[in-house]
Amino acid sequence: MSESYTKLIKTLQTIFEMDKADLDFGIYRIMNQKRDEINRFLEMDLLPQVKQAFADYSNDGNYGAQVELDKLTQTLTDAGMDPEQSPKVIELRQQLATAVDVTALENDVFSKLHTLFSRYYDKGDFISQRRYKADTYAIPYEGEEVKLYWANHDQYYIKSSEHLRDYAFLAKDSQDNEKPVRIKLVEADTEKDNVKAKSGEERRFVIDEQNPLSIEEGELLIHFNFLPVGKKKQADLNKAAVVTVFEQTGLEFTNWLVMLQAPAPTEKDPKRTILEKHLNDYTSRNTFDYFIHKDLGGFLNRELDFYIKNEVMHLDDIDDTNFELTQQQLRKIKVLRTIAQKIIRMLAQIEDFQKKLWLKKKFVVETNYCITLDRVPESLYSDVIKNIDQIREWVRLGFLEEGDSITEQYINDNSFLPIDTAYFGEEFKGRLLAMISNVDDWLGGLIINSENSQALNLILPIYNRSIDGVYIDPPYNTDASSIAYKNNYKNSSWIALMHNRILLAKQLQSDSSNICVAIDDIQFASLKLLLEQEYGSSQMLGVAVVRSNPAGRSTPKGFAEAHDYALFSGRTELATVGRLPRSDKQKSRYSEKDDVGDFEWVNFRKHGGVEASRKARPRMFFPLFCQDGSVRIPDMEWDMLKGEWVLSESPTDNEDVVFPIGQNGDELRWKWGVDKVRENICDMVSRPDQSGNTGVYIKSRMKEEGMLPVTWWESKQYSATEYGTNLLKNMFGRIADFSFPKSIHLVEDCLRVLSGGVHSRYLDFFGGSGTTAHAVLNLNRQDDGDRKYILVEMGGYFDQVLMSRLKKAIYSREWKDGKPKIDSSGKMNGVSHCFKYIRLESYEDALGNLIFQSGTDAQVKLIKEGGPLKEDYTLGYWLDLETADSPSLLNIEQFEDPFNYKLNIGSGSVGATKPTTVDLVETFNYLIGLTVKTMDVIRGFKIVTGTNPKGESVLVVWRNVKEKDNAALEEFLDKQGYNPRDTEFENIYVNGDHTLEDPCSKVNMTEIEFKRLMFDVKDV
Repeated sequence: MSESYTKLIKTLQTIFEMDKADLDFGIYRIMNQKRDEINRFLEMDLLPQVKQAFADYSNDGNYGAQVELDKLTQTLTDAGMDPEQSPKVIELRQQLATAVDVTALENDVFSKLHTLFSRYYDKGDFISQRRYKADTYAIPYEGEEVKLYWANHDQYYIKSSEHLRDYAFLAKDSQDNEKPVRIKLVEADTEKDNVKAKSGEERRFVIDEQNPLSIEEGELLIHFNFLPVGKKKQADLNKAAVVTVFEQTGLEFTNWLVMLQAPAPTEKDPKRTILEKHLNDYTSRNTFDYFIHKDLGGFLNRELDFYIKNEVMHLDDIDDTNFELTQQQLRKIKVLRTIAQKIIRMLAQIEDFQKKLWLKKKFVVETNYCITLDRVPESLYSDVIKNIDQIREWVRLGFLEEGDSITEQYINDNSFLPIDTAYFGEEFKGRLLAMISNVDDWLGGLIINSENSQALNLILPIYNRSIDGVYIDPPYNTDASSIAYKNNYKNSSWIALMHNRILLAKQLQSDSSNICVAIDDIQFASLKLLLEQEYGSSQMLGVAVVRSNPAGRSTPKGFAEAHDYALFSGRTELATVGRLPRSDKQKSRYSEKDDVGDFEWVNFRKHGGVEASRKARPRMFFPLFCQDGSVRIPDMEWDMLKGEWVLSESPTDNEDVVFPIGQNGDELRWKWGVDKVRENICDMVSRPDQSGNTGVYIKSRMKEEGMLPVTWWESKQYSATEYGTNLLKNMFGRIADFSFPKSIHLVEDCLRVLSGGVHSRYLDFFGGSGTTAHAVLNLNRQDDGDRKYILVEMGGYFDQVLMSRLKKAIYSREWKDGKPKIDSSGKMNGVSHCFKYIRLESYEDALGNLIFQSGTDAQVKLIKEGGPLKEDYTLGYWLDLETADSPSLLNIEQFEDPFNYKLNIGSGSVGATKPTTVDLVETFNYLIGLTVKTMDVIRGFKIVTGTNPKGESVLVVWRNVKEKDNAALEEFLDKQGYNPRDTEFENIYVNGDHTLEDPCSKVNMTEIEFKRLMFDVKDV
């Protein structure tokens, strides 16, 4: 094979992930099952088409011409004639000069295909690198005045769910018992010892040489760091880590090392151990799959056309080329384009399949409620008292002391103790929900344990255009809090992460709502451009500079950073900012008091700016008569011609005539016109001003709604250390497992500025430690409001920090050393509250639950023998068709028993999964956008009622079809009084085939709607 062909094959094998045969997770596991078929297709079916395409350029005719030329030349020479003067000889030589070198054409096509596909592929992702000229790329420009562009602008950032998490797997001992092993990242910072990665140095996973292994609670921990290591390759570092592990001599590790040496061979590496397998899996998960292209097929086809027009078809050479060579060039281009389009179609199939899994609405895999005891019916108190797990949590959270006895009287005296239905099981939860009407309206909050774009996508049908304010505190992308990124695309990755999620959040916002994003200097400029691009520059309501760290954060060089930013944008022109409470210093100015309330005296003369001049408002320039503190308006009339007030009376001897004249003699104006002065003359006095002249003063009162926010926020209560980190320390009695929480007071004020009132619903899709929800609880405490919150967080601290913090904040307003503080009145100021929390299937879960089926024997035979059909199937259909019945893609057959639909779900650490029953009922509620009113289980049927986004009434009936057939269904509906013929419900959903009379076509088959809505998603 030629060198160009070999290079092309190697490039395509890399792009199709054929070099990752040792990986068995995610899309690689799927690709590896088709590895041989893909290789065979590329090498035996597709690329040979290049040779076939040039087959009609046979050299046979040229061989005959050469024989004829040789014979004619010899004849003319023998006759004593010069053969070069012969027209026929000249014709034959021209014919041979334009002969096609088929091999050269083939190699040129292979070479250009290699150039094209290697240009846009960059370590697992496709990056736009369209050559405008040498070393200069073109970017899409659509006439914008200013355009924000980033390298990954046309891709989804997907890495956030996997970055730098522990990785767990099971090893087997000699008795075949499974033992847990965990790869533990002990140093995940992006710098260590203040040493930053140099330009071009990528961070890698490196074994902790000083402490490679430890054993904790029966689990072997393998310690790794994540550090800049120059040009070292991860594969070499993994080999070094294996050597280091197996060199450990501690007796406590002996049996573990034997287990880790168990074989896990591959075709490429027959001596691979189970340790090497899992190290490779772990490091690969943090190296591959950062992005999914939104339209890879369209992108590559556009780039193909651009490449051909600018680098293959040299139009300037056509005038200097004979017709035959031009034909060859066009034929070569046609072949190049045909083969490239087939490769593109196959690549697009794989990328679009991943995109489908990324965008599909994810299953809810857990639904539970946290609810204070005052909301729990007394009939369930006995279950609460007997629940040991719940009592243990109360002790852990500091609500109880070890050994405290729990009685119904204790429950009545501590009505704000929160219970968690996760400790009680489905039967208890069902009874509790059955006793509640208007379930969703009753909730004060929703917390979602999920990657944020997946969560926003799922809740969109219910909360579309209903969020009153969005507050987010995303990772700042500093060295101490960066997101995962690859190569040199740190900033581009961050913008891609933010862009897709802000677009989803914007769809959830009401027209009058605002968004607030906290950020620092690192990403401020790009964030501001991004918000202006998506919301409009006119909707930028303000940027607050927040003194969040008065002491300043030290930096490797430059200034100590003492501030952050809060950027506010409105959804539409209807959005306005809310007011902030006045500080004690500001309140102290209002030292006077009358029957109306507090006030201060302010000069009645307008000051500052052109609008304060007489020229701007001449009717507000008039005299006032003042005497012994009193003020009156003289009789006067407005002279239209002169444009001034003309007095009808003169002042008395003791009255001063006062005009709004500035200290420098400028003619200004009064703050009110004549009529308003007459109405409020009792609120005005005269007294000497600062210059000693008589001045007019009016009463100024505080506005009840507070003060307009300014752009400089300097309150001591905004300190993240004191009111963020230390607040959590007081709540938990230790440094909580969460870095850089915002000040609770800062977030409260941000929510106030977002406005919306006491019945607002706020969204935070970077939930962190739960500060936003805590702030909502505090605001409701202050004014007895009914604000609600939705928080999304995927971090491992979801349970131990975020959930625990909210439970503590519900039970008591103040905490110290992990214990609730009682105020002077002997109360803890708990609140009556309930929030729901759900966990979602992740993108990795969706990939991990794919099942590969090749179809029936007849289908396989047809495809293998089908010629063009086989190619069409390989290029465009095999992934969708062969995975169609996978659980993560909704296996409709499993709907016969919808209460036992299972997926293998990641359980805390990367690599560890467990079979988990999916909550199809809750998932479907979100898919149809159902605001739930009631949920109940009656005689084996689960009944959900509510309203959909159109305001239509909905009834959903769930059943195990094997236990509840259609006869049982009809009997049940009849006894319950649910009749498809009446108008009580406008939409009815039932799982399984049914025989219900449906004259109004209102009964829908749940599984069909489920599948349609799960994949009914739009690109963002």
